[in-house]
Amino acid sequence: MHFSRIKLRNWKNFKNFEAALQLRVFVIGPNASGKSNLLDTLRFLRDVAYDGLDKATEARGGVSTVRCLSATRYSDILIEVDVTGLESTAWQYQLVFNQDQQRRTMVRSEIVWKNGARLLERPDEHDQRDPVRLSQTALQQISANQDFRELADFFKSVSYQHLLPQVVRDPRGFSPLPVSNDPYGRDLLLRLWQTPAKTRDARLRKISSALQIAVPQLTELRAIMDDAGTPHLEEGYSHWRPHAARQNESQFSDGTLRLLGLLWTSLDGAGPLLLEEPEISLHPEIVRRLPAVLERMNRQRKEPRQTIISTHSEDLLSDPGIGSEEVLRLQPGPDGTMLALADEADRQSLLAGLTAADVLMPKAAPQGIEQLVLEFG
Repeated sequence: MHFSRIKLRNWKNFKNFEAALQLRVFVIGPNASGKSNLLDTLRFLRDVAYDGLDKATEARGGVSTVRCLSATRYSDILIEVDVTGLESTAWQYQLVFNQDQQRRTMVRSEIVWKNGARLLERPDEHDQRDPVRLSQTALQQISANQDFRELADFFKSVSYQHLLPQVVRDPRGFSPLPVSNDPYGRDLLLRLWQTPAKTRDARLRKISSALQIAVPQLTELRAIMDDAGTPHLEEGYSHWRPHAARQNESQFSDGTLRLLGLLWTSLDGAGPLLLEEPEISLHPEIVRRLPAVLERMNRQRKEPRQTIISTHSEDLLSDPGIGSEEVLRLQPGPDGTMLALADEADRQSLLAGLTAADVLMPKAAPQGIEQLVLEFG
């Protein structure tokens, strides 16, 4: 399953926004254009399905924080997505919410369609008799989502990753308590260790093979557990001595940890994968090859996994296989961020052999960037 369309109204940067989504999406735009906020929309749906509407909203500072600053008289927040499932099953989910006079997050409208047939429409007669019910979505309630639980489970499968090497090396330094499914990597080694040994070792062999291109002296990669019950990743490094030296994650470079985490994450899980600026800490030549590596690993799956990437990197977009329909260029303006579609000239340039880095990335630069000059006197 994958997201095939997203529509937003009054969500963070987006007063009115709609975009088609491919199996692979690259989100570009200047700083503060809403790249992270667009990815956060899908994280929000995941959080609603897991924890409920109120917690998902409060985790983002409340309704007044997530509402677009450009919102005018119509202040309700709308999120609508199309999801394409197995055998081309077409799902559509719409959620409209706001806050009441007590500043509680409340559902204004919730609708679910499957193959064009409406399965749910709220408020319904039960909500009218008991308005407190509108503090919860049907999505989050097992008793209410039976007819579309497949969709709810799909939302729960969304994974967001923005791995920070220092967090992986010292997770307890950032949080003394265990953290589950942390996007920054606090539980990466634990999740890796808890993966069934056969699956874990097979994945690590694939990752070792890929890492050897970036780190030629690497000989093997394995997971171990120390005497204190703490999991580690251990690498073997070849050198002039007969036996390879061994290092654990505390000695890995930032780039090695970032790449390792990206590759593991791409293999772990089946739902949409959201990646925030994966180019950080990586050599430009590795970044250039990253889309092809992720695509090749994705093709080995029984069912392809959707990957949505936010990036500022020309190197990442230099892959000639990236099509214009895979790039979402965000363009901020006085009335919120809009989608700037590739025009016919852009498409023809890409067909002629230029890359998205050549054609689309220059258009994502901030307006007037040439005036950014520091003068010293």
